[in-house]
Amino acid sequence: MNSVFSEKDIRQMAKIGISKSQALKQIQIFSKGIPPIKLKKPCTIGAGIKVLQNVDVNEYTANYQEAVKMGRIMKFVPASGAATRMFKLLIKFNNENNRIDIKEIEKKAEGSEEHKNFLKFLKGIEDYAFFNDLKKVLTHKGINIEQQVEEGQFKELVNAIISEDGLNYAELPKGLIKFHRYDSGARTAFEEHLVEATSYCEDSSGNARIHFTISPEHESIVRSHIESVRDKYEKDDTRFEVNYSFQKPSTNTIAVDMQNNPFRTGDGSILFRPGGHGALLENLNEIKGDIIFIKNIDNVVPDRLKGETYKYKRILAGLLVELQQTIFDYLDKLHNTKNDSGLLKEVMEFSRNDLSVLIPNQVHNTSIEGQKQFLISKLNRPIRVCGMVKNEGEPGGGPALGGGPFWVEHPDGTPSMQIVESAQVDKSLTKQKEIWESSTHFNPVDLVCGVRDFTGKPFDLMKFRDPDTGFISVKSKEGRDLKALELPGLWNGAMAYWNTVFVEVPIITFNPVKTILDLLRKEHQPE
Repeated sequence: MNSVFSEKDIRQMAKIGISKSQALKQIQIFSKGIPPIKLKKPCTIGAGIKVLQNVDVNEYTANYQEAVKMGRIMKFVPASGAATRMFKLLIKFNNENNRIDIKEIEKKAEGSEEHKNFLKFLKGIEDYAFFNDLKKVLTHKGINIEQQVEEGQFKELVNAIISEDGLNYAELPKGLIKFHRYDSGARTAFEEHLVEATSYCEDSSGNARIHFTISPEHESIVRSHIESVRDKYEKDDTRFEVNYSFQKPSTNTIAVDMQNNPFRTGDGSILFRPGGHGALLENLNEIKGDIIFIKNIDNVVPDRLKGETYKYKRILAGLLVELQQTIFDYLDKLHNTKNDSGLLKEVMEFSRNDLSVLIPNQVHNTSIEGQKQFLISKLNRPIRVCGMVKNEGEPGGGPALGGGPFWVEHPDGTPSMQIVESAQVDKSLTKQKEIWESSTHFNPVDLVCGVRDFTGKPFDLMKFRDPDTGFISVKSKEGRDLKALELPGLWNGAMAYWNTVFVEVPIITFNPVKTILDLLRKEHQPE
């Protein structure tokens, strides 16, 4: 194994901060494989998922308001990468057709789902928030967009949306795409997140904190955009405290060929690939926050629908604050009292009922000191409260997009609640497939995280991940198959040993934009 890398390889790895031993360890993972997650059962209402009552809502909102005034709250928004996948449909049709005639597309749409989707895009072209920008680009080229639409000729329009000499949307970060139209103009996804930050992150001094993870190649254009628009939203003494970080090259993972040898590109260098959103755990760790909302860049709605989103953000944060206060109080008592069996019983009940911590029989049979140390180890962890949306899609599909909430069994036999993605489950096993498909809820990536301990010090989040999770996928490069390694996902294995609480939230809080067609849904259109 040691002869796998040349001196040139080692220099290449050193440049991006990856050691030889790291790369060798990753190759061993490919060889051994990653054991799939073992599902025990889905988390359901009353068995892992909490439903809020009206009395809770008022109390939690009050908790949240106190925390936000103190400046404890910020937003963390993964916004790295280009919007290429969002425009995959347009790229395909643009590359394959010298002309795009809507009548020809209509004929083929009768027997092709792909043509049907593309037709939907063409017919809705004037409903996109970026239509006026597209019009300006084409006018500059001497092309009348209204005439093109009327004649059913869309080649120039499609090309102008995705190409470098047009809007260049296929290469821009998704946060820079104009999502929503208003009377005052259109807003990008970045702008919608700024608006949100003023509504549930602003402290008593008017500061609203928000952190974006971005790609180095997009830093200049993102910073420029946000600086150019922030004045529109910094009103009534509101001030944004915007920070940025990059997904570190040192979190990239080595790619291998189908025989588990390092995959080499045409110039002989080793291919390293981004390790997925789990790589952002390092970013989250380094900002040393307190209470942090995590929300994807594309899950935003127009102002008319934001109210319900804000309501549940405040509730989730208020619940977290309440749990934190109880945990911190118990930890303080556990550290400062001796031989109090009544306290231990009370803390065990709280851990079981409120944090879904299962107490092994051997803990009950150990000494009082042993029970105390067990409880301290279970309570003194980061905590996350995660919104979960009821799965109202077709039966038999399992959770959508960001995975779903499940009870899983760890290699040592202990169970815990985790967010699990489809790729982590071996669905060739009938029982595992049945459990996956019986899930009642899915994860909309709607998290609020408490990342400080009972003394006020930031946790080292790297200590609470499960490095043995993640998954291997098959990709291709230069026409050749390769195997890629994804790190433990940010809300999956990267938070495996956090205290976790799942709360049902309404579907209206989840409106992601994964493809260009999603922007035509009524939730993203003006009323």
